[in-house]
Amino acid sequence: MGNFDKSKLSPELVQRISECKSEDELIALAKENGVSITTEEAKAYLEELEDIELDEETLGKVAGGLCYMEDCPNYTMADCVY
Repeated sequence: MGNFDKSKLSPELVQRISECKSEDELIALAKENGVSITTEEAKAYLEELEDIELDEETLGKVAGGLCYMEDCPNYTMADCVY
C-alpha cells in the first residue's frame, strides 16, 4: 500500500484486509475504499501480514488468557478467569 499511512486504517478494515487471499482481492478492497495500489504493492503487503508475530504478552492479551492490573483499572481478583 505504498505511501498510504497504514496506521490510519480502521480495525474493521484491517480485519477485512487480513482475510484477503490474493492480490486481486486486496486490490479490489483497496479500490472499494478509495485507494489505488499495484499488484506488487498488494503482494508485498500480504507478505508483510504473513510475517507478523506476536510477543508472548500480546498473544496472551489477544487470546484473553492474561490480565495485567496496570492494564485493567477496574481489576479485581474476581475478574480473573483461570
